[in-house]
Amino acid sequence: MTKKAEVAKFRGIKAEIRILGLDDGKFVPRSRSMVDIIGVVFRGGHWLEGVLRTEVQVDGLDATEKITDMVVKSSHYDQLRVLMLNGITFGGFNVVNIKELNKATRLSVIALTKEKPDLTNIKAALTKLPNWELRWRAIEDAGPILSVITKADAEPIGVQIAGILEDDAKKIVKMTCTHGSIPEPVRVAHIIAQAVSRSKTSL
Repeated sequence: MTKKAEVAKFRGIKAEIRILGLDDGKFVPRSRSMVDIIGVVFRGGHWLEGVLRTEVQVDGLDATEKITDMVVKSSHYDQLRVLMLNGITFGGFNVVNIKELNKATRLSVIALTKEKPDLTNIKAALTKLPNWELRWRAIEDAGPILSVITKADAEPIGVQIAGILEDDAKKIVKMTCTHGSIPEPVRVAHIIAQAVSRSKTSL
């Protein structure tokens, strides 16, 4: 039975809200190899409480499924409220469908993007891959890019959301930017993912 997606309505966003930040590591483009996905559990934008790991295929179709499996099987799952992704593509064009991720995990999803994507060029690139229609549908399902000003002196960042109200998503993004203009859960996930992938390539 398909789980029904619901928009979470936060009565009040606590400073200790549990967020899982996600990013991928380094990979060889078009290699069809595997790439690490690192998740870090943060309490608000201040306290690191755990690290999760999975891997997906470069330019594959398994990112949504693999991330879902990692999240729901985690010992942190019951305390998590938000998944925060560094974009919707991992390992090249392995596209996460944030609507499906929201339904499968029953957690709100916020995907960050620094630059507005060139959808024409992206679609042209996708057509060269198998099952490109599924990838394109996931990109369309992500919805419009909302602008968030995280710091007064910083460029705004874009967010795409699923299962959360726009105002709540913006509050969470701003609240977790404790050491810069990027939310701490994603910033730390990126650092760890890069370190893990570099250590593998140096072996």
